[in-house]
Amino acid sequence: MSSNLLPVAGTAQVRQYARDLFRRHPRTLAGVVGLHVFAAVAGLVGPRLLGDLVEAIQQGEGVGVVDRLAALIAGFVVLQAVLVRFAHVASARLGERVQASLREEFIERVLALPLSTVERAGSGDLLTRTTRDVDALSRCVRLAVPETMIALLTMLLVIGALVLAGPLLALPLFVAVPIMVAGTRWYLRRAPAGYLRQNAVYSTVTDGLAESVEGARTVDALRRQRRRIERTDADLHRTWLAEKYTLFLRTVWFPIIEFSYVLPVVATLLAGGVLYLRGTVTLGQLTAAVIYVQMLIDPVDRLLSWLDELQVGGAALARLLGVAADEPAPAGAGAAEPDGTRIEVAGVHFAYVPGREVLHGIDLTLSPGERLAIVGPSGAGKSTLGRLLAGVHQPTAGLITVGGVPLGDLPLDRLRAEVALVTQEHHVFIGTVRDNIAMVRPGAAEKEVRAALAAVHALDWVLALPDGLETTVGAGGHPLPAAQAQQIALARLVLADPHTLVLDEATSLLDPRAARDLERSLAAVLHGRTVVAIAHRLFSAHDADRVAVVEDGRITELGSHDDLVAANGPYAALWRSWHGERVPDAELRTSH
Repeated sequence: MSSNLLPVAGTAQVRQYARDLFRRHPRTLAGVVGLHVFAAVAGLVGPRLLGDLVEAIQQGEGVGVVDRLAALIAGFVVLQAVLVRFAHVASARLGERVQASLREEFIERVLALPLSTVERAGSGDLLTRTTRDVDALSRCVRLAVPETMIALLTMLLVIGALVLAGPLLALPLFVAVPIMVAGTRWYLRRAPAGYLRQNAVYSTVTDGLAESVEGARTVDALRRQRRRIERTDADLHRTWLAEKYTLFLRTVWFPIIEFSYVLPVVATLLAGGVLYLRGTVTLGQLTAAVIYVQMLIDPVDRLLSWLDELQVGGAALARLLGVAADEPAPAGAGAAEPDGTRIEVAGVHFAYVPGREVLHGIDLTLSPGERLAIVGPSGAGKSTLGRLLAGVHQPTAGLITVGGVPLGDLPLDRLRAEVALVTQEHHVFIGTVRDNIAMVRPGAAEKEVRAALAAVHALDWVLALPDGLETTVGAGGHPLPAAQAQQIALARLVLADPHTLVLDEATSLLDPRAARDLERSLAAVLHGRTVVAIAHRLFSAHDADRVAVVEDGRITELGSHDDLVAANGPYAALWRSWHGERVPDAELRTSH
C-alpha cells in the first residue's frame, strides 16, 4: 500500500466534527427528536392497553370496556403510523442538509489542496475519497444516523415502559447484557482499523487502474501489459484480504448478537410465570412485559445493525476530513503583505524524493516587468524551477520570496493572485466557453472575456462556434482540439491578470509559427508583467530580456540572448543546434 496516501483524521476530530455538523441545525434536530419520541411513546401505549384488555377479559368486564380498550389500541396504532411518517420525513430532510454541508466543505478542502499534495498522493486516493467515501458517508448520514437515533430513543422508552409495567419484570433483560457488551466491545476494537484499511486499498486499486488507463499507449508501446495486470491482481488481492477481515468481524459479531436477543424473552417468560404464580405480578403486567421485551428486539437489532454502517461512515468521514490534515493552516489576515512584486530565489534546493535532489543551490532575482526564458536539455529541472516559482512546490532548502514575503506564507488565493502557472497540461470544464474563461473572475464583463480571447488569437474561432461564447464545451459538449483548449487556458490567464506568469511550454500544442505570433501578442497584452517562459522553442529566449540556462539542476548561464550567444557557451550551442547548424560533438556534450 502506498505510503503517500493522503492522511486520515483522528477519532476525536471525527466525533467533534460530527457533533458540530448536527449542531448547526438545532431546531430541525429538536423537531426530529421530538417526533420520534412521540412516535415511540404512541407505540408503547398499545402493549400496556393490551395488558389491560387481557385483565378486563379475565375479570369479566363488560363489552363496553373491551370495545373502548380495543378502540384506544387502534387509535394509538394509527397515531404512531402518522407520527412515524412525519418523523422519517424530518429525518431525511435533516440528513440531506447535513450531507449538503459536508459535501460543500469537502469540495472546499479538495480545491484548497496544493498541487504538490495531490501529485504526491496520486489521483487514485483522491478519486476514491471523492466517490466511494462520499457515497458511503451519504448512506450513513441519510440512513444510519437517523435509524440509530430512532433505535436508541425507542430502546430507552421501551425499557422505561417495561420498568413502569413491573420493575421485577425488567430484571431478566440483564441476562443478555454481558454477552452483548463483550461481543460489541470485541467488534468495535477491531472494526474502525479494518474499515480504514479496506477503504485505503480501494484507493490503491483506483490509482493503479487510473495509471493504466492514462498511460495505455505507453503500456502498449513498452509491452508492459502483463506487469500492469499483475499489479492490478495484487491490488485486488489486498482488497479481498481487507474485505475478508471485515466480513470475519461481522460473521462473529452478528451471531453473538442474534443469540443474545432470545435470552431476555425466554428469561422474562420463565421469571414472569413464576412471579405470576406467586401473585407478585398480574397477568396484564406479564402480558405487557413480554410484548415490551419482544418490542425491544427490533430497536436493539437496528441499533447494532446500523452500528456496522456507522463504522463504515466513520472511516469514510475520517478520510474526507483528513484530505488536508497535514497541510499547514493558511495565513490569516495578519499575514505579511508583499512589498512590491520582486521575486528572489536564494539558495534553493528541491527533491521529490529525500536524498535525490533535482535542484542544487539556485539563486535568481526577477525584477518587476522582466521577461525571463528558462532553457536547457530535457530533465535538467526547468519545469521544477517553474513550479517552485509558482508556489506549487516548496523548497526543501533555501527561500523564495515575493515582495520580501516567503511564497509559502501567502494564502492560496493570494498566491494565485501574485503568481500564475500555465503548463502544456490543460483542462476544459463542462460549461460554456464564457464560463471556462470567466471562472477566474466570475464577475468579468463580456467585453473583458472577448478581450482575453482576442489576446490569444481565439476570438474568431470562438465566435464561429454554434452558440459563440455560450457554446457548451467540455465532456459531452462541443469538442475542442488540443490547441484550442490550450488557448482557452491562456485566455483564463490573461483575464486573471497576475503580476507574475510562469509559462511552462504553454504554447507547445500550437504550430511554431502560430506559437510565435501568440507569444508576441501575449507579450504586448501582458506588458509590465513579469513573465517566466520555459520552452524548448528558442524564439522565446530570443525575445526575452534574460535567458537562464538550467543544466543538471543548476543555472549555468544567465544573461541576454546576445550576450550568451557571444559567450559561445552551452546556450550558444543550443541556439546553433536549434537553427540546424552543425555543432561539434564536444560542444554538444558540454551543453547537454
